[in-house]
Amino acid sequence: MATQDGSAEVIMESDTRPNDGEPLEGDSESSSQTDSGNATTQDSSISNGDDADEQQEMVDLKIIWNKNKYDLKIGIDATGAMLKDKIHSLTGLPPSMQKVMYKGLLPEEKTLREIKVTNGAKIMVVGSTMNDVLAVNTPKEVIQQEVKAEENKKEPLCRQKLHRKVLDKGKPEDIMPAVKGTKERLPTVPLSGMFNKSGGKVRLTFKLEQDQLWIGTKERTEKVPMGSIKNVVTEPIEGHEDYHMMAFQLGPTEASQYWVYWVPAQFVDAIKDTVLGKWQYF
Repeated sequence: MATQDGSAEVIMESDTRPNDGEPLEGDSESSSQTDSGNATTQDSSISNGDDADEQQEMVDLKIIWNKNKYDLKIGIDATGAMLKDKIHSLTGLPPSMQKVMYKGLLPEEKTLREIKVTNGAKIMVVGSTMNDVLAVNTPKEVIQQEVKAEENKKEPLCRQKLHRKVLDKGKPEDIMPAVKGTKERLPTVPLSGMFNKSGGKVRLTFKLEQDQLWIGTKERTEKVPMGSIKNVVTEPIEGHEDYHMMAFQLGPTEASQYWVYWVPAQFVDAIKDTVLGKWQYF
């Protein structure tokens, strides 16, 4: 339509436009999809897959391996084997190559709650990577096999003249009590009251944080790295089977054995596991 001045007048059609408050046709489906998408986004922000961990009691541990320290949070009802898997993810050290210490060798089948691991506890890990193992010229397991074969050719150790001169002195008066047929973890105090090959008193202190065995006498204390101990030889003492005689092989031959007499039988396995571990490659 033309105006008086000749210009064209534009007329806006509004009869087909919906009110502001009414949704456009087809918007309901889009709105539903948007709401659904928002719900999905909201749900994913709530759950991150850690709900199971958050619901159980956790402990903070300090993992110490190869002079490195790692912080680890884990459920108190996790087993020793599960802890090894966590350590593997932290250090790259395979579980089969780990020797995990907490007041002695940590059992794989028991939970951290059962062995009374507390919040903030220090867990010592000893072990070498496969590359380190392959680089060693003489595996400890080979030396052990050779020593064992040689021992089978001989009479019982406690009957040999070398040991009889110590054993004939009799059981020390201040020796620790022994229990035959049982296995116990290492005590928190040094094992004391025993004799060495010269008949002098000797005590054994297991310094797990330094991965060392301290062999103490009246004259001095030798700090021996556990990794340098090639083998541990034990034998019950005849007539006193609740006590053992034990040798720590500090070098490649029997000449390097350090003998300790009257070791309580219940600690023998714990000593061997602590020094050698369940795997014995180096």
